[in-house]
Amino acid sequence: MDYRNPKQRKSMHGRIVQELGMRIVSGGIAPGERLPAEPSLCEAYGVSRPVLREATRVLVAKGLVVSKPRVGSVVRARDEWHMLDPDVLVWTISHLPEGEFFRSLMTVRQIIEPAAAALAAISATADDIARIGAAYERMESARTAAELLDPDLEFHRAVMSATHNDLLAYIGNMLSLALTESIKLTSRHPNTHALSLPRHKAIFTAIANRDALAARQASVVQLDNARADANSILGGAALEPDRPLSG
Repeated sequence: MDYRNPKQRKSMHGRIVQELGMRIVSGGIAPGERLPAEPSLCEAYGVSRPVLREATRVLVAKGLVVSKPRVGSVVRARDEWHMLDPDVLVWTISHLPEGEFFRSLMTVRQIIEPAAAALAAISATADDIARIGAAYERMESARTAAELLDPDLEFHRAVMSATHNDLLAYIGNMLSLALTESIKLTSRHPNTHALSLPRHKAIFTAIANRDALAARQASVVQLDNARADANSILGGAALEPDRPLSG
């Protein structure tokens, strides 16, 4: 799926939610502004008011709008949006410049992942360590950047799960879509396989050795290098993600 170019929804209900949602996240309808009046939207989409109101309720559930009596549906402040909602995240990705989205995500990852790796080193069970190790072995056997994507995602989800903190595990799952875009970006580096493997192995080894400080530092190093890789890609030619891996 190309998250930067979302496909149009097939159902009219889904299409209304998607188009209004994308207008909101792109700034076409700014925070504090009202959605177009119900009659005009009903006419534009050729739907009844109940259908339109159901679509509006979806936008309310995603934190994008609030319905006010005698006022209508008003776009909420950006910091009130449910940014990890899969739809809101896709719409946001599709409208942000690639570099801007990556920098925003990387800031979040640098706050969360090193602490999660350290906690995993303390809390992981033998099964958790085996799961992380299995993901790493699949990364080793990947022949293309496209094949590297799933085990790379699984590696990071397994580390978050190994913390045995329900909120961190939930955050890890919710960030999967965004992390997919991040990995796709860094995988365009011509030496992605050779560069990525030792960084992830260092995290795995530290967790397996129950060394929280080393796990934290390995995660910091991995993320610092991922940022550097992305910066080099954004400033130069991109490598197609399904080309054979080098190294």
